[in-house]
This record gives sequence, C-alpha cells and structure tokens, in this order.
Amino acid sequence: MGYQEEYKQKLKTADEAVKAVQSGDWVDYGWCVCTPRKLDEALAKRWEELTDVKIRGGILLHRPAVFDVPDAPEHFIFNSWHMSGIGRKAINEGVAFYSPMRYSELPGFYRNEIGSLDVAMFQVAPMDEHGYFNFGPGGSHLKAVCEVAKTIIVEVNQNVPVCLGGFDHCVHIDDVTMIVEGDNPPMENLGGETVPSEIDLAVANLVVPEIPNGACLQLGIGSMPNTIGKLIAESDLKDLGVHTEMYVDGFVDMAAAGKLTGKCKPFDRGRQVYAFAAGTQKLYKYIHNNPACMAAPVDYVNSVPLLAQIDNFISINGAVDVDLYGQVSSESSGTRHISGAGGQQDFVMGAYLSKGGKSFICMSSAVKDKKTGELKSRIRPTLLDGSVVTATRTNLQYLVTEYGKFSVKGKSTWERAEGLISIAHPQFREELIAAAEKMKIWRRSNKR
Repeated sequence: MGYQEEYKQKLKTADEAVKAVQSGDWVDYGWCVCTPRKLDEALAKRWEELTDVKIRGGILLHRPAVFDVPDAPEHFIFNSWHMSGIGRKAINEGVAFYSPMRYSELPGFYRNEIGSLDVAMFQVAPMDEHGYFNFGPGGSHLKAVCEVAKTIIVEVNQNVPVCLGGFDHCVHIDDVTMIVEGDNPPMENLGGETVPSEIDLAVANLVVPEIPNGACLQLGIGSMPNTIGKLIAESDLKDLGVHTEMYVDGFVDMAAAGKLTGKCKPFDRGRQVYAFAAGTQKLYKYIHNNPACMAAPVDYVNSVPLLAQIDNFISINGAVDVDLYGQVSSESSGTRHISGAGGQQDFVMGAYLSKGGKSFICMSSAVKDKKTGELKSRIRPTLLDGSVVTATRTNLQYLVTEYGKFSVKGKSTWERAEGLISIAHPQFREELIAAAEKMKIWRRSNKR
C-alpha cells in the first residue's frame, strides 16, 4: 500500500479521533506553537462524558478549549513542563500545575520515568513524499513522546514550517494511528517587533562587547535577549555560531546581517542548532526548509558535556530575582509561579565549562509593582519565601543590570555581596548593605 492510500485510511475527523481518549487517560498536547487546535476543541466537546483526563504540554500560546468547559478541573487537568502567561492564569484557576524539570531531561522522562502514554496529539507539517510528518518548530522531545504513546494523532497544518534536522525531527505515517486535517491557522506569534527599552539597551551594551568573533550563542526568551541579538546584528562581529534551546527572532536578524556562519563550531558546523522555535512570522518563514537551521531533540541541544566542547560559548538568559548569595530565581516570585527551569542550569554550566565561554544572567535592577506602582529591587538580601532557586550560587557567573556587570565566580560571600550591590538600583544600595551586615556577608563599614 502506498503512503497516500495509507493516509486516506487513517484520515479521520477531529471528533472521531478524540474518541480514543478515555476517562483517566494521560494525553500529550505536544509543545508550544504545535499544541493542537482542532483536536483540543473536539476533546473539549466531550467534557460531559470524560473525567480526570490528565494532559501534558508546555509554553501555551493560546488558551486550550479544555480550560473553559464547566467544572474544568473535574474533567481535564493540564500538567505543564513550562509556563507561559496563559499557564500562570490557569494555575490560579486550578486547571493547571507545573511539572518541575531540567529541560534536557525531558526526552528521558518519557522513555524512563513516564514509560507509557495513552494518547499523543499535536500539530505537524503536511506529509512528505516519503511518508514523514515533520514536527515543525515544536520538535523538542516529540520523538520520545511518539515512542511511548499507545495512540498517535497528528493534526496537519499547512502553515507549520518544515524544520530540517539531524535526527528525531519527524514521525512516519506507519507509526501514526490517525490523521486529522486542521483548520490551518497561522503559527502563533510570540513577542513581536518592539522598540527596546533604555534598560534593555543598557544591558545589551554591556554584554555585546564581551562576545568575541567566532563565538557560539544561546539566547533565552524575552525582550532583553532579543535586544542583544539586534545589537549583535548591527555590530562588527563575524563568524558567529548558534546552539540554542529556543530559536528566536534575534537570530534571524543576525543571519540577515551575515553574522552567522558557524564555521568555528567543533560539530554541526554551519548549522544553527535549536530544540524549538517561537517568534514572529519572519522567524517561521526563515526556518522553513532552511538547511542552515537544524532542529534537534532537547537532550542533544542542552547537553552540558556537548556545550562544554564548544569554545567561546556565550549563554544569555533572564531572571526574576537574584539574592546577595548569588542564587538566581527565574521561575517563581515567592510561591507565585511564573515560568519554569527550562535549560538555564544546563546553559549556565555549559558556558562556564567552555574554553573562553561566558554565562550572563541579565535583568533590570528594579521593577515597579503593577498594583502599587512602588519600585522594588530585583537584587534582594535573600530570595522571597517560597522562591525557587533555578541557578544555584555555585553556578552563576555574570549578573548584568543596567548599572553594570559582575562575575561571582571565585568570589567570597562578602565579595559577592559587594559586587552585586554595586550593580543594584542606587535607591536600594544602602538597605542592601545594611542587610548584608546583618547576614555577616559584609566586610567594610556601612557607608551611611
């Protein structure tokens, strides 16, 4: 039987396909921009006959229909590997929970800890002439998902870009249980073309001079890393490489400026390696069928031993708060969950172990409380009660704010406190000094 005939036999409506889901099942929704749309809507329509359906996914860019059924937590509960704003709201509604992880371990979670999965459903690119459905920008760990799923339902979307890779970037029709042709929505935008803030520019101007020609880059999510990407695109830097968890618009800008050759990388030379991608339509158009880009599973992309082999590896990420010990909280503010650990630990360590490598945690020195308008320092004596430590004080290298950059590596507790206070917002430095004295991590007399 040819692939087209097999396609016709496996083609179902969304309503038919979701009948595979039973009460108590574990269902996987894929990842980020490839979270299902039509299948999700069909599953939500079955709410009255289903209870305790447990869904896994992450980085939601649209609100799933299953969140909005009556008494949603009784019928569907979402378990997220990484939270977006939609996920944060769902936590407060009782319909979602966070699943802590180091992102590089996620494929292994499915193969070793989870072991079996009832139903997997996610968006894919149209089948090619060889019978393969490409995972698109949401590849990440989906090959491992397919290996353990009893039922695999793919939702075909003509707008999913084909993301070429080295391995584990597609699933064959022989392994697919059912095919649903979706409504072909455009890929969802994350962020957009925004004007960088003065703080973003100040931080970027402190980081970019630290990057040498031939460096290999990882950028995290947010306006600050994208601003750094834009400044790199406008700089005199050359022969840069990419090996990044998330592919963002900043890399497209660099590529357009001719900055990315990847010729100095020890492996995957000339390829921009990433685990998943999300951004504007400019990004999706660029990565589609582009041999310069390489989609690979996250356990390969985020491997610390692999990162350590790349000379001049530069890691740039953000944070919520940092305390005077050098502990970085990037996923919660107190007990209020914000995002997730992601690959920050992996890239912080990998960059530091790289010959000539550097790891930067970048953030504004202070933030205004949305309710009161009060300015609050993001460099704190200690983290808020309940805050989760994402990068430990032994992992942090550079912290960068608009007031400067400071490396804590090799520094004693008093040196760390002194250096971190020096790049805090001036309004809070005196009280930080007083706190450091009480904590016995301040050597000099208080400058009052």
